Amino acid sequence: MAGTRAGGIKAAATNKARYGLNFYEMIGRRGGKISRGGGFAVNRDLAVEAGRKGGRASRRSKSDVAA
Repeated sequence: MAGTRAGGIKAAATNKARYGLNFYEMIGRRGGKISRGGGFAVNRDLAVEAGRKGGRASRRSKSDVAA
């Protein structure tokens, strides 16, 4: 049942049974510890450039994309 709500619930139950009830807390903690705090919140110019690229891509016609 991969990709369904029921499948997700079953997978979560399996993960908790194998690795402990605080499995998701542990992997979240790991991600938080290794984070370097980057991203758009820190670098406004990066956000501006990404928005510019996304806007340009969304306004292309099908003939522009085929090339």
